Amino acid sequence: WSATSAARTSAWWDSWANGWSPQIAQPGFAFAGGLALVLIFGKSMIGPIFAQTAWTNVTFLGSEVRDPGRNLVRALLIGSGIVVILYFLANISYLSLLSFPEIQHAPQDRVAVAAMKSAFGNPGAMCMAAAIMISTFGCNNGLILSGARVYFAMARDRLFFNKVGTTNSRHVPAAALVAQGIWTAFLTLPRTVTTNAATHKVVYGNVYTQLLEYIVSADLIFYLLMVLALIVLRRKAPAAERPYRTWGYPAVPIVSMLLAALLVVDLAFLAPTTSGIGILIVLTGVPVYFFWRKAATA
Repeated sequence: WSATSAARTSAWWDSWANGWSPQIAQPGFAFAGGLALVLIFGKSMIGPIFAQTAWTNVTFLGSEVRDPGRNLVRALLIGSGIVVILYFLANISYLSLLSFPEIQHAPQDRVAVAAMKSAFGNPGAMCMAAAIMISTFGCNNGLILSGARVYFAMARDRLFFNKVGTTNSRHVPAAALVAQGIWTAFLTLPRTVTTNAATHKVVYGNVYTQLLEYIVSADLIFYLLMVLALIVLRRKAPAAERPYRTWGYPAVPIVSMLLAALLVVDLAFLAPTTSGIGILIVLTGVPVYFFWRKAATA
């Protein structure tokens, strides 16, 4: 047992000791209650909701899945369940390895990197950075391929350019991928120029960092509408085939809609500019939809 091994073991144990020490009375942290706590909680859900927001993307490939009534449900439940468990365990690790101030002031808000560096030093930080890159590329792969299927389906329903509803020789919706890439570039490439309130220096950036707040409000609205559609279809088509029945119906769907509505209102109150822009972007699709529908029936 070398001195180096003993030092590393001590560093590991000391880091984990943070998770079991009282950190309630930290300077700079104040308790909030009542409405303030509810509002802060809603705002803090932007990151987790964005992290989970792609859980429905597998349904975009429903027409290409064998026995979708069975396999889509399994993919949604098992996939989402695994992600929730992993996120839960990761957060336990962060709270165990880092103190509250270390989490609050993690460089570039990269708490996972700070946690690994606390436990394993610079090699741990490098390993976490590599893991994040692999995860990002894998996530982008799934989002790009599934997202293009929305444009593809719209074109097949004559609600978008016909070319977008075609596939190439390898059965890939290439035109839909190009259309998605153009829209993605439009959202991410524009530059912003702001002034730092503390230093009064000009700061150059882009709207990419604000996309989370753009997206989350719009996503929540569509989740609400999706659940509402379930209730409406239950009443309008009671005899329709239903290979899957919602657990706890109608209580679970109603609670889901109420929570989504509360979060939308919360974000509109705390982040009116970014959430408002996100909703406006979605609303621009309403006249476009009616234009294409009219053209399709002409």
